[in-house]
Amino acid sequence: MTIKLIIGLRNPGSAYEQTRHNAGGWLVTSLAQRHSTSYKSDKKMQAEIADLELNHHQCKLVLPLTFMNHSGLPTRAVSQFYRIQPNEIMVVHDELDLPPGRIKIKTGGGHGGHNGLRDIIAQLGSSEFHRLRIGIGHPGHKDLVHQFVLGKPSAHERQQIYDAVDRGIGVMPLVLSGDIARAMNQLNT
Repeated sequence: MTIKLIIGLRNPGSAYEQTRHNAGGWLVTSLAQRHSTSYKSDKKMQAEIADLELNHHQCKLVLPLTFMNHSGLPTRAVSQFYRIQPNEIMVVHDELDLPPGRIKIKTGGGHGGHNGLRDIIAQLGSSEFHRLRIGIGHPGHKDLVHQFVLGKPSAHERQQIYDAVDRGIGVMPLVLSGDIARAMNQLNT
């Protein structure tokens, strides 16, 4: 099964642009820039949408215009309009359980406390989509998580996250072709 929709989770607006929670948006934005495609705002779908063609595979790139906790609304709208099934979707998001610089692919599963994933699962009625998890580290205590994800990483952490983003972009030809297992292996070595 090929991937037809890649959604980069983020909070919109300049106040959140450089926060850890926007790591998913960083990757999807960089992917579009590297392949010279641009986003068009679609108010009805509550998203910015770009068309990407990579190695003869076509895919929609999506950046929600909603806040993180409502990421499911644009995900559902775009997937329904283009008749994209959950197993043809990859959600790119920040991951507290991975240190900065690590990036992993996961298929299916729960939301792990991530409110963006929680809303996508609720809106799609399925958790059987793929996730590209970008490590941002953990503050050490659950009471510090909210402030941590909405904070900006240090220069060193930011570079580690950008390095992970580059590796994620590097496996996109495999991801779009549906070779998720090979993409996983490349990221995990």
